[in-house]
Amino acid sequence: MKAAIVLPARLASTRLPNKLLLDRSGKTVLEHTLERAREALQASDGLIVRILVAADDERLVAAARRAGVDAVMTRADHGSGTDRIAEAAENLQEELIVNLQADEPEIDPANVVLAARLLNESGCAAPMSTLAVPIFDEEKFVKPNVVKVIVASNGNALYFSRAPIPRVRDAADANAFKHGGARIFGYHHLGLYAYRREFLLGYKHLPASILERLEKLEQLRALEAGHAIKVGIVSNNPPGIDTPQDYEDFLKRINA
Repeated sequence: MKAAIVLPARLASTRLPNKLLLDRSGKTVLEHTLERAREALQASDGLIVRILVAADDERLVAAARRAGVDAVMTRADHGSGTDRIAEAAENLQEELIVNLQADEPEIDPANVVLAARLLNESGCAAPMSTLAVPIFDEEKFVKPNVVKVIVASNGNALYFSRAPIPRVRDAADANAFKHGGARIFGYHHLGLYAYRREFLLGYKHLPASILERLEKLEQLRALEAGHAIKVGIVSNNPPGIDTPQDYEDFLKRINA
């Protein structure tokens, strides 16, 4: 199978307007992320063969093309990035679609490749894959904006939640949950997905999910409908850019 990286690119942003076009580093945020996507393509041993930006504004299309990456206009009224990449995927031939958020300029290219490889190697066992990173800090573990995932022994997701899961009931079991020999509180789900193209195109037709509505987590729609999601465990989680401070911190890191 072959994979395409599709970046859903939306210009509007409540906390940081036009963030994908910010360019105080000499490149736009979108360009930085596209560089990581190119690195993933080059490191994928031929699995990833295409990069495409699915945009809602002509300025984003122009920025992508200036960076040497193909881009298409998509509808402005999509409710999620998944819907946006699904529209773009209608005209793609690749069997696997990796959803890379355009505001992740420091994403590890190896993580992008892993998401694609997990799905490629799962055969018909799973139509989706995603990633998670161990949580070593209890303060982070209890934050509702840090989405947690429970992973079965076969590598499939059992559940995603904003609540701190698993809940350790007995103090004697406090050190039972470990990763690499070290105690962890759980796994932080990262918002990087890969989909089988046909599954992605039909995703919006899955039954409405009560769990998705309650947790405000779109991936629960797939689980509640009985579909498997493969989870790869990685060691790093570079921050994305959501706020002005995020962008300032990003500039400091790349100029250090």
